[in-house]
Amino acid sequence: MPTPPPVLVDIKFNPEGVARALETAFSDRGSINLADPADRGRDLSEAEYALLWKPDANLFARAPNLKVIFSGGAGVDHIIGMDGLPEIPIVRFVDRSLTTRMSEWVVMQCLMHLRGQYAHDSHQRRREWAKLIAPEAAEVTVGVMGLGVLGQDAVAKLKVMGFDVIGWSRTRKEIDGVETFDAGALDAFLGRTDILVGLLPLTPETTGFYDSGLFKKLRRNGALGRPVFINAGRGKSQVEADIVSAIRDGTLGGASLDVFEAEPLGPDNPLWELENVFITPHDAAVSEENALFRHVETQIARFEHGEPLQFLVDRGVGY
Repeated sequence: MPTPPPVLVDIKFNPEGVARALETAFSDRGSINLADPADRGRDLSEAEYALLWKPDANLFARAPNLKVIFSGGAGVDHIIGMDGLPEIPIVRFVDRSLTTRMSEWVVMQCLMHLRGQYAHDSHQRRREWAKLIAPEAAEVTVGVMGLGVLGQDAVAKLKVMGFDVIGWSRTRKEIDGVETFDAGALDAFLGRTDILVGLLPLTPETTGFYDSGLFKKLRRNGALGRPVFINAGRGKSQVEADIVSAIRDGTLGGASLDVFEAEPLGPDNPLWELENVFITPHDAAVSEENALFRHVETQIARFEHGEPLQFLVDRGVGY
């Protein structure tokens, strides 16, 4: 039996980790790693499967015979809209570890805002012994926007911590024990929300979605006093100038941001110095290479055995 063609890999993160994991991945067929100088000029016409994260612009012209595209992360906005994108299945990365890491980050940020961690950090730097009285989690409503795999896991873990949790998605989802809202009930959802958690995919509809108009609709008489915005979805879903203005004028009481309109965040960006704002460098839920490659191996095996691919992207909605 001839050896099947290698998997094409063009993922723009952690090149050392990717190279190390590829030493044992795809043992039945091998791989072409475009981050490896030895592979950059290779003929890609034999490739049938491609694992991509922010791939080269000319990739699809170089690899005209692909059958399936695998995203290197939970999002696919880095692929959708590329020139020459073939009409073939696109599969998102869904993994227990990725989901757990995201929920850890979301819960941590909610707790830091609940317990006034920014103020505690400021007092520590000034060597001040200043006690704070924080509300209980049950007094605070966290509104999660985006109820896919990541959102539903975050909802479950926030509930374990005692928060009152509600959820929003474009079309309404049924989640036991959680009140959910759809696109037509956006204002009602926002009016109940003290901490807004953004886990939406990037689509034309969600580009620039988190803006000053939306922030003004969040609840202002809750236990935190002023609402908080947390985003680990996509940076281009937020209007950063509006976040800065909303923090400065008191529309928002704080924010936690893991994603940004342009990355890395520039050193002169005013977000760095705002009070009660926590910034992380898009590492809330980094794809772990071994888990990613196992996911692709599993999906290729399903495809070649005539079984349906899992976690398929609906191009009509963009995720």
